[in-house]
Amino acid sequence: MLGPLKIVLTPNCYKVSFDFHPMMLKCVKRIPSAEWNMDGKFWKVSTADYNYLKVMADWAIQNRYCGGVKAYKEEQPVQDYTLPPMPTLKVEHGLKIDPYDYQKEGIAYALIHKRCFFGDEPGLGKTMQAIGTVSIAQAWPCLIVCPSGLKMNWQREFMKFAGIQAVILDDKNRQTWQSFWEMKNQQGQPMCKVFITNYESLKKFFVSGIKESNRFTLKSIRFDSRVDLFRSVIVDESQKCKSSKTQQSKFVEGICKGKEWIFLLTGTPVVNNNTDLIQQLKILDRLDDFGGYKYFTERYCSGISKSSNSKELNWKLRKVCFFRRLKKDVLTQLPDKTRMYITVDITNRTEYEVAERNIIEYLRKYKKADDEKIQKAMRGQVMVQMGILKQVSARGKIKAATELISDTVEGGNKLIVFGFLKDVIAQLKDEFPDAVTVTGKDNDAQKQRSVDAFQTDEKTKIILLNYKSGGTGLTLTASSDVLFIEFPWTYADCCQAEDRAHRNGQKNAVLCRYLLGKGTIDEYMYQVIQTKKEISNDVTGTDDVVEESTVSKEEQMLNLAMDMFKDKI
Repeated sequence: MLGPLKIVLTPNCYKVSFDFHPMMLKCVKRIPSAEWNMDGKFWKVSTADYNYLKVMADWAIQNRYCGGVKAYKEEQPVQDYTLPPMPTLKVEHGLKIDPYDYQKEGIAYALIHKRCFFGDEPGLGKTMQAIGTVSIAQAWPCLIVCPSGLKMNWQREFMKFAGIQAVILDDKNRQTWQSFWEMKNQQGQPMCKVFITNYESLKKFFVSGIKESNRFTLKSIRFDSRVDLFRSVIVDESQKCKSSKTQQSKFVEGICKGKEWIFLLTGTPVVNNNTDLIQQLKILDRLDDFGGYKYFTERYCSGISKSSNSKELNWKLRKVCFFRRLKKDVLTQLPDKTRMYITVDITNRTEYEVAERNIIEYLRKYKKADDEKIQKAMRGQVMVQMGILKQVSARGKIKAATELISDTVEGGNKLIVFGFLKDVIAQLKDEFPDAVTVTGKDNDAQKQRSVDAFQTDEKTKIILLNYKSGGTGLTLTASSDVLFIEFPWTYADCCQAEDRAHRNGQKNAVLCRYLLGKGTIDEYMYQVIQTKKEISNDVTGTDDVVEESTVSKEEQMLNLAMDMFKDKI
């Protein structure tokens, strides 16, 4: 099938191009001003010859010498890429925690543009800004689509920032989740107005059927009518939707279709090249703001790199539907160090429950024992069992950790990853073979080579360390992002490991993320350390004086276990 006759108006002439057909060639040559441009592969026609072009177009369509006509005005190069300042928030944010000024500006931008990217660098609070925006806009009900490991984190953040209870969609509420919105409380408000799911579950909850066809398109999908309930959709880590060929990208596009408020949260909207933006702009219903698919690909996705006119594209994105700040841009507003605690589901729940039953049984026997020697022996066993409990939880978080590491590295950022277990570090090394390590297995020379590579080589994005070998002494200021797979036993261990990045030479605010297994020893340890050291998600700095305990390690573990399981023994 022949392509369209393209007529592009420029300030000086028309550029005319078409798929080869002898009659089309004969016709264009009859236009008085027609002149072939070898470099651009188009016919240059004077604007004075417009009537000739109109006759040619009508004739070509009538005789089917082309597949229609496409006429548009050529985009002129932008002379001034200066952008206006971010808008000021002029209404009360109503959040329980006062946002930083740059976060208020992000909320103000989103309230104006309604369908846009939140593109801030990781650690700058995209989640809080999105929650603030939908809260001010009262854009309920709201659907959150996020990686599976972040569902509980979104639930907790809505409660923390807005005092709103969110529901995570699961098999128990699969058929009835909408009733939480439809039912009203005593104040006449919906029982729940925020619903959370992960990418992999979109089909289960929102797709009622898929038509069989050779080509999978949006028209192939039959959506559950309940998707029409949502007034707003927040898509976290939206770079996961960069491909138009995946089912989950099409599911997200269909769910967002026609929504008033759509927010894509990503620190890395472009992972490979400018084509990564096409599907995301479709989800935002913004592709027409960039000339439509054909124009976008021709202007911004040309050449080997598929990233033409990128400066212009960045300028236009920021005007239409995108904002981004780096840590260095807002450093004066940030604390030196921020801690974030992310609660995730563990993948080995059955194994964990067995380990938990074992330790509860030991504790029951300990309470009944009246012989000092037996009690002493059992204290050692309790210590071992507590260690096993932590190990099982750590192994269950590897999937969530892998997702977080991938998302961070895809954005071009370096990442420091801490763990205790050799097995955990080994599995992460298998997942990320280019990562360097500092563990007990590495000799001093190997450790130094790893540190040097991480500090100086741009290609070395990940360093994997265990607390014993890498928790003290090292300088890792090439990254301001630290991820803890396993929660340390003491606050001192936290501080020592965090300070590998938070030390002289660090130019950015440091973000420390801790993965906590839901319903595991991690959550208990978190509470113990929170209480003892009075730290919270927003508290920064490491000025605390950590007192050395005179109680033996075995007794500490016993006391922890007795307190942790006091309701079960």
